[in-house]
Amino acid sequence: MTAINVTKARENIYQLLADVNSSSTPITITNARGKNGVLIGEDDWNAIQETLYLNSIRGMTESLVKGRETSLEDCISEEEVEW
Repeated sequence: MTAINVTKARENIYQLLADVNSSSTPITITNARGKNGVLIGEDDWNAIQETLYLNSIRGMTESLVKGRETSLEDCISEEEVEW
């Protein structure tokens, strides 16, 4: 992960925003007090929030793993689903 001090970040904030959004690579913003922050793109933040939410649902992780391991032939057809 790239690290940049807060002064440089302030000078280049527009470019940093473009970079984190285009590369999905977070940037650590450091300061002299040792209380750093991390800049990430909004899409990445939303993905993190969604993952945390899904992981908070009891049994969801196990269900997703089971679904991933199920072959398509063992899945029900769309005609069998009541929408």
